Amino acid sequence: MLHTNRARAESFGEDARLYHRVRPRYPAAMFDHLLGGATPTVLDVGCGTGIAAQLLIERGCPVLGVEPDERMAAVARENGVDVEVGHIERWEARGRTFELVTSGQAWHWVEPRAGFPRAAAALADGGRIALFWNFAHADEPVASALEDVYDRLMPQVRHASMMLGGNHTEHVRIATEMAQSGLFGEPQISEWKWRDEFTTERWVEQARTQSNHRTLPTESLDVLLDAVAVAIDSHGGAVGVTYVTRLIEARKA
Repeated sequence: MLHTNRARAESFGEDARLYHRVRPRYPAAMFDHLLGGATPTVLDVGCGTGIAAQLLIERGCPVLGVEPDERMAAVARENGVDVEVGHIERWEARGRTFELVTSGQAWHWVEPRAGFPRAAAALADGGRIALFWNFAHADEPVASALEDVYDRLMPQVRHASMMLGGNHTEHVRIATEMAQSGLFGEPQISEWKWRDEFTTERWVEQARTQSNHRTLPTESLDVLLDAVAVAIDSHGGAVGVTYVTRLIEARKA
């Protein structure tokens, strides 16, 4: 259960500006679906540097972020997001309610038995929860070349690497936990596919923002990413990626 690994959960803030610069955004079509032209009040859980919150604010939504890491929260504030530092499991709404609770690329760090009740308590009657993630598959033949590098140097990281197809069923477990909480209606799962392309440098930079990479010893990480760079360079210095953005949403019961 990832939420128990606090070293990984709290590793992102060590280079929050790199995280904000290189992490993928989310497709406009998802927000079209989620908002339907409305501008609900939003509580964004685990808002990080404000990537999802900014996209919601641009659509006219009033957004309050909750973020455990002050370093990430500071970057979010620089980007125009109102943020309170804290863990959603212990965060106090203090009488405030929201029409929508969101969490982008973050709910797997939340303890579900505490997180779902806090989210439900913060929602107004008829409000919704919306949790979403980006999952990625690199194109062949680069994907196989990268898997060979990881299998040789760091196999335990390869099998959990989101950029190489790892953790792609995490949302199923979370949807089940949401349903089992009894606090929401039947969760609905939707997805959107989109494409991106990475240079060698951009791929390596994004890898440095992944928690299972960030917590490696510096020397081991450098050796791994040097080999990753060689593999991508040997295939022309670029790799195409298919992203799938998956959304779990449900209305407050």
